[in-house]
Amino acid sequence: MGRNIVEKIVAAHLVGGSMVPGEEAALRIDQTLTQDATGTMAYLEFESMGLDRVKTERSVAYIDHNTLQSGFENADDHRYIQSVAKKHGIWFSRPGNGICHQVHLERFGVPGKTLIGSDSHTPTAGGLGMLAFGAGGLDVAVAMGGGAYYITMPKVIKVELSGALRPFVTAKDVSLEILRILSVKGGVGYVIEWGGEGVKTLSVPERATITNMGAELGATSSIFPSDEQTRKFLQAQGREGDFVPLASDPDAKYDRVIEIDLSALEPLIACPHMPDNVVTVSSLKGTKVDQVCIGSCTNSSLLDMLKAAALLKGRTIAPGVSLSVSPGSKQVLTMLADSGALSDILASGARLLECACGPCIGMGFSPNSGGVSLRTFNRNFLGRSGTADARVYLVSPETAVASAITGEITDPRTLGLDKIEVSLPERFKIDDSAVLPPASPEEAAEVEVLRGPNIKELPQGRALGDSVSAELTLKLGDNITTDHIMPAGAKILPYRSNIPKLSEFCFGVCDSSFPERAKAAGQSIIVGGANYGQGSSREHAALVPLYLGVRAVIAKSFARIHAANLVNAGILPLTFKDPADYDALKQGDRLALCGIDAGLESGTVYLQAGERRMELSCAFSPRQRAILRAGGLLNYTKEGHR
Repeated sequence: MGRNIVEKIVAAHLVGGSMVPGEEAALRIDQTLTQDATGTMAYLEFESMGLDRVKTERSVAYIDHNTLQSGFENADDHRYIQSVAKKHGIWFSRPGNGICHQVHLERFGVPGKTLIGSDSHTPTAGGLGMLAFGAGGLDVAVAMGGGAYYITMPKVIKVELSGALRPFVTAKDVSLEILRILSVKGGVGYVIEWGGEGVKTLSVPERATITNMGAELGATSSIFPSDEQTRKFLQAQGREGDFVPLASDPDAKYDRVIEIDLSALEPLIACPHMPDNVVTVSSLKGTKVDQVCIGSCTNSSLLDMLKAAALLKGRTIAPGVSLSVSPGSKQVLTMLADSGALSDILASGARLLECACGPCIGMGFSPNSGGVSLRTFNRNFLGRSGTADARVYLVSPETAVASAITGEITDPRTLGLDKIEVSLPERFKIDDSAVLPPASPEEAAEVEVLRGPNIKELPQGRALGDSVSAELTLKLGDNITTDHIMPAGAKILPYRSNIPKLSEFCFGVCDSSFPERAKAAGQSIIVGGANYGQGSSREHAALVPLYLGVRAVIAKSFARIHAANLVNAGILPLTFKDPADYDALKQGDRLALCGIDAGLESGTVYLQAGERRMELSCAFSPRQRAILRAGGLLNYTKEGHR
């Protein structure tokens, strides 16, 4: 039987476990990336392992999240990351060089290779034919040290594309269409493999937009073939030598096939407050718009920016609209400036922001109170923009520009243009001066790692034992995101390397009294609904609850990365066998988990809540069971395991 693309890459990198769906597979990792909101922790964890140098083919540290320097904290973290990268063999992308996923696609991604990154949108590199995963920082640290990355072998969904996109219909609309079909939990346990004749019509930047938003499906990863479009992109980046053709075999098997006719799509929009709340743009015609943001790792490529510039040329944004534009990289910004397209953008009244994540993570440019903000981003979770009552919609750059011009949600097909003529250059402008190489092994011993006062010690996990008696300190509903658990934003992100301070904001979106109650309880249990922990890969959403004494999280179901991060932190992620048991629990209940040690082997742990005895599922691999018994992955690794 032939193999699909996912099976081919996994087979070439399998160092342990099995390729049987549902079983654990251990993969050799070729490349890693970090960004500064999660990277500080990853490097503190790497240092704690006592290793001198990374063992990957390429590891890159990017500064793209915490670039707003209103105090010393972010600048100190950047200095720490730069020094630790230099010492341990990691390339360092300086602030202003661009968003990690955009830069990695341009300069470092290689078809057929494996990549993990401490950011949930690392699968963006799947647009280039990489098998790329978002992961917690500790998993990245272990991979940098030469350890395997462990995943549950996923099933594979094939999305068969036919036709071609019509004018003003974009890759972003393809992303929103698959979210409409599958929902934010429909990709859990799957890799999405894109294929069909329609794939040939999509450039690498368009493919990267689609694989980027696969994270919102809950998918393990997303991937495109490596074909002539891939070769052309790498050639234009001066990296044709990295090209490797990659395609599924004609008789490859899939667990599900979804067909999408690109020529049948129209402009789509995700309404507040979930990426799968998708309707047509035309259905919201006339809705007043206050703010428009173009950028993020989803839509900040040169192709996206040139399209936005072409639509803005000779036009002025509506008086009541504030428009921001954030190019994805220094390369994109430089080429916009050299071509004159940047002048067209600025002449419209747009505000140019730094080549960074910026508004996507609430790092500046928050909407006005109660405002409607259209964003070319990947997430519109409640409060993520930095304004609690803002209504955030997700759109393509073309829809964003059309709406900025008219002041209301507008289908770009109604602007009176047949199409816009934009194409990628035959040669991108190459300038890697803002990517600093590490010191040689001989020089590394002399490099001093610089730590500021905001960098605190890691919280320490402790062995579970056979029972836990604790208060149910917080009960939550479905689709709780990592933004709910550990919010981002300009006020909070500077404390990413200071877990004690960061803990003050834990679950602040849901219940601001939680941190104090958790501390008073000493140890506690959290209960959640379906798809608990969706969204970002930030391991802080596990490390901060660990610091606050959370010993277990019981939910109807978990998002993949967050469940792995909980295990890594030594916190038990358990699921209800009977959904009715969720309804029987209330905040403040005194709970007792019994028979944990035996339950780790049998797959069932018992929860006593008053007179009610409940069965909870705890299906873990042998390795995960050992990690939990050790009190977390860091303790397990220090015992000599990789």
